[in-house]
Amino acid sequence: MNYLSTYSSPLGEIRLLADEKDLYGLWFSDRKRAPFDTVGLSEKDLPVFRKTKEWLDHYFSGRDPGALPPLQITGSAFQQAVFSELLHIPYGRSRSYGEIAKSLEKKTGKRVSAQAVGQACGRNPLLLLIPCHRVITVKGGLGGYAGGIWRKEWLLRQESIPFIK
Repeated sequence: MNYLSTYSSPLGEIRLLADEKDLYGLWFSDRKRAPFDTVGLSEKDLPVFRKTKEWLDHYFSGRDPGALPPLQITGSAFQQAVFSELLHIPYGRSRSYGEIAKSLEKKTGKRVSAQAVGQACGRNPLLLLIPCHRVITVKGGLGGYAGGIWRKEWLLRQESIPFIK
């Protein structure tokens, strides 16, 4: 069974999606197209929702929120490889799309483009938790962000990560 919850953040309402034990969706509710179908889902007070909201409280208060709540990461094999790389970017640090591509090339022996990394980031099912906002261009530019560029700017400033606008 899947359940829905909401969180009120400084950047707008966030929707959370989970089964009985793992979170598998987190996105801003004003997103033009929700990454998951939530029709008919009910809200329920689950431990994973409480842990996620506590994590978000720490994050939005300007502190490193530490360990992630239990996650179920969905996506293609390539997307999951990118998401795994993103999970290794520490709070307050960034990596470029190209750096991630090169890291994946080393691991797989296959050519990976920075653009492919960017496309995978755009399909991130767990915004903030899988920190695609910490990925910038090789020259320090913002690139894109499924939650909106203005939010990416805010998140990078929140973590004191330098970028070029």
